[in-house]
Amino acid sequence: MSFLRAIPFLLTALIAAAPASAIDIQQITSPGGIKAWLVEDHTIPFVALNLTFRGGASLDAPGKRGAINLMTATLEEGSADMDSTQFAQAVESQAARFNFDVDDDALVVSASMLTENRDASVQLLADALTKPRFATADVDRVRGQVLSIIRAEEKDPQSIAIKELAKAAWGDHPYGTSLNGTAESVAALTPDDLRDAKNRVLAQDRVLVAASGDITPEQLGAVLDKILGGLPKTATAPLPERPEMGLTGGTTVIDWDAPQTVVSFAGPGLPMSDPDYFAAYVANQILGGGGFSARLMEEVREKRGLTYGIGTGLANSVLGELWQGGFASANEKVAEALAITRTEWDRMAKDGVTEKELNDAKTYLTGEYPLRFDGNRRIAGILAGMQLIGLPAEYVNTRNAKVEAVTAEDVKRVSERLLKSGDLRFVLVGRPVGID
Repeated sequence: MSFLRAIPFLLTALIAAAPASAIDIQQITSPGGIKAWLVEDHTIPFVALNLTFRGGASLDAPGKRGAINLMTATLEEGSADMDSTQFAQAVESQAARFNFDVDDDALVVSASMLTENRDASVQLLADALTKPRFATADVDRVRGQVLSIIRAEEKDPQSIAIKELAKAAWGDHPYGTSLNGTAESVAALTPDDLRDAKNRVLAQDRVLVAASGDITPEQLGAVLDKILGGLPKTATAPLPERPEMGLTGGTTVIDWDAPQTVVSFAGPGLPMSDPDYFAAYVANQILGGGGFSARLMEEVREKRGLTYGIGTGLANSVLGELWQGGFASANEKVAEALAITRTEWDRMAKDGVTEKELNDAKTYLTGEYPLRFDGNRRIAGILAGMQLIGLPAEYVNTRNAKVEAVTAEDVKRVSERLLKSGDLRFVLVGRPVGID
């Protein structure tokens, strides 16, 4: 379970993955009307299932921030007539694996189960989603874990910087606050609040389904109706509206007594539906996404020793996009590191990239990502992420061609459009020398 809303690079990475050879994605509908994407693979007797419920923690009720996160973390704490220990033992006895996770875009239930134990495993998962206990003792125990994480966030400079940047970008939208809630909001939550939170997000009209492994379309349809048939047809909360990105250029300094300053920064991004997305994706690899081969790493770390590491990424959520990055530097060096970051941001837009940089980036991006398409769990997660962000099924087989088609002119065009250092908002947590 995940309590801290992280920079959403993971979604971008998952949906950008592509297999080395064509993947056959079947689109099926269960007898009960549940739609799903399926990749059949009968070589190993197990199946991976991903149930992604749109809206996620963004659907918290007013004044109840953190309820959906706490509810999600408590789903594995017993169901029907089993307490948390009995439920865990029952899952283990079937050699099954269930994970319940949430962010501000989706609540994700991932499961893997052996073919021979599938019926029993499916029943356990159905009970967890439709008959959770939310016993007071269990809620209080998990609440204590969340409160501990909230307290840890308040003492972690990186968490502070990320939260402040999110608030500056998204304001009062759920993207602008931690899905954990506050100590006050979480302390006030009751088991009834968690039952209400469940109905706000877990419903048949919100679910996106992906499966990969040893199962036929007919078998998958029966499984889905068993797991999801007991959920409400419709969720009780409307999906959130797309927020307006509110970042302005400048620097925010949060005083923190430490020998180094943590820096988080962001500017405008673009959705995957934008014609320039893959040009931006390649540009980011060259600028800050390519590890030691990236320009920012070369200029800030290798040449000047101002940081141990600096990186950037296209941070794509379902309803908003940023071009985001971060690093940490000694207080007396951070001003220089910021100046170089701004210079490199503008240099990409002014001068573009070399053919060698372009070819190296495309070779890496087309060659490395297929390695991530390496098992049923990964495949199910990728297919679910594609559905969440609205990509077509054929994307997995066309993605590399889109990367290959990017030219140096494309990179320069999108860089001129988006890479303007004056648009960057820097959040510094520390005591940087020479920066107000």
